[in-house]
Amino acid sequence: MQLQPTRNLDEYRPYWAECFGIAPFLPTSRAEMDALGWDSCDVIIVTGDAYVDHPSFGMAVIGRVLEAQGFRVGIIAQPEWRGTEEFSVLGKPNLYFGVAAGNMDSMINRYTADKKIRHDDAYTPGNIGGRRPDRSVIVYSQRCRETYPDVPIVIGSIEASLRRIAHFDYWSEKIRRSVLLDAKADMLLFGNAERAIVELTHR
Repeated sequence: MQLQPTRNLDEYRPYWAECFGIAPFLPTSRAEMDALGWDSCDVIIVTGDAYVDHPSFGMAVIGRVLEAQGFRVGIIAQPEWRGTEEFSVLGKPNLYFGVAAGNMDSMINRYTADKKIRHDDAYTPGNIGGRRPDRSVIVYSQRCRETYPDVPIVIGSIEASLRRIAHFDYWSEKIRRSVLLDAKADMLLFGNAERAIVELTHR
């Protein structure tokens, strides 16, 4: 098999939606979409972190990378996972849901090494803990599937990356299978996936 040469990010033909320009902030509500003149999002990113438009927040970076390619990207940050209502706040994405636990593994974010519950969260407004579920990638993916069964789901972040194959789970002291199977997602992108997600989205 012959490997294809890596394409630079500026070598892709911009998606047609580039005509909408650059958003001041990626929309997190239908009202913000309306203000931008969008009728829908091409990609919706669901993340366990708050949305802060800064390079230290990974999903903001991924969203802006996709926006630079011409895609309309929305963010659903720290949704209420006990139901599906907040997963439909931006409507149905045209291409896929991108699901991530956030900058940290959700179990490490929630528990100490002694398996005691943490009461703070540096990636949540007010440093308040408990705003994301355990095993966030799995839970968020399942809620996306319940909300729009026919929309593809792409998972990523450090949580998905470290669980992409069978692994020993410290919290349950068991061998768990790949998170891709438990999340019922369609694809898993691991590591620094900027190039991979751009290639995937254009395809």
